[in-house]
Amino acid sequence: MEEKIHLFVVEDDPKMREMLTDYFEAQNYTVTALEQGTGAAERILADQPHLVLLDLMLPGDDGLTICRQIRNDFHGLIMMLTASDDDFDHVAALEIGADDFVSKPIKPRVLMARVRMLLRRQSEVILPSTPSRLLQYGGLVLNQARRQCQLDEQSITLTESEFDLLWQLASHPDAVQSRDTLTKALRGIEYDGIDRTVDNKIVTLRKKLMDDAASPHRIITVRGKGYLFVPDTW
Repeated sequence: MEEKIHLFVVEDDPKMREMLTDYFEAQNYTVTALEQGTGAAERILADQPHLVLLDLMLPGDDGLTICRQIRNDFHGLIMMLTASDDDFDHVAALEIGADDFVSKPIKPRVLMARVRMLLRRQSEVILPSTPSRLLQYGGLVLNQARRQCQLDEQSITLTESEFDLLWQLASHPDAVQSRDTLTKALRGIEYDGIDRTVDNKIVTLRKKLMDDAASPHRIITVRGKGYLFVPDTW
């Protein structure tokens, strides 16, 4: 029997929580619903669901705090739900490890499409005969099958979306990848000219991969065009 996807919904609005619970259960998901942030991190880490829908504003611990508490030890995906239009909140969520965010009011079918995309990306089966699932440039080693990143023999902890972005860049060395291309690869949507998801994750990758933020030389910005992975700098 195929394993059901286990989803956590952490949302304090009772109508929203009930709507999301009913909708995903109707799609044959197993749903655990929590109404506040207090104790949510412990429950998530204990149960290790496939994905967490995490409201940004919660009584008790807020969504950013919970995301920060669980990210290093949680093996699933985190999607933030936010009614905030503040770019700072979106940037903060992505920088501390959220894989995606959805703005309220939520359209269930759009949310489902985004959830399925994240799960599909995470659970992609890599056959042993499939080529190019291991990339190495100097001290940088990326193993796509195991979702592992090493730099100078040290393990680098990356979120699912950070790994996907780095893999996309490293798979096309010395080729400029536009924000549109990277946004489609990372989030499955068109780049709207405003979304800073890719840019923020590039900043985080540079920090984790010891690339000089003031003058990066491993993942460089090509003004007006996008980003370029430099293969001989690792």
